[in-house]
Amino acid sequence: MEIVGRLTADAKVSTLKDKRQVVNFSIAINDSYKPKDVEQPVKITNYVNCSYWINPVIGEYLKKGSLVELSGRIGVNAWTNAEGEAKASLTFHVNNLKLHGGVTTTIKEKVTNAADITAPMEDLPF
Repeated sequence: MEIVGRLTADAKVSTLKDKRQVVNFSIAINDSYKPKDVEQPVKITNYVNCSYWINPVIGEYLKKGSLVELSGRIGVNAWTNAEGEAKASLTFHVNNLKLHGGVTTTIKEKVTNAADITAPMEDLPF
């Protein structure tokens, strides 16, 4: 699945207990549709939480407002809150990430092996 959107905030890199790192961020996807018999189109914005496990270096380039093109898969998170209510959310697990705006050459210089950006890890937790 592929999606394109703008970051709603700067990405955050988190380190897990086992020393693996994940880049978490959220994007906004704008859309519109025109219902029958209505002059003005209806504009909607969907927000998608994303996680990227492949290379944490990318996190410093994912800044609020940046346009990104992502490919990956959707995962479901389910839990029960303190009041006993069932809750759920979706997370987009990113396999490939493209930044639009001319910073890719800088990223390739910082990564020791540019193939690491898109090569999947075999020990992903999902």
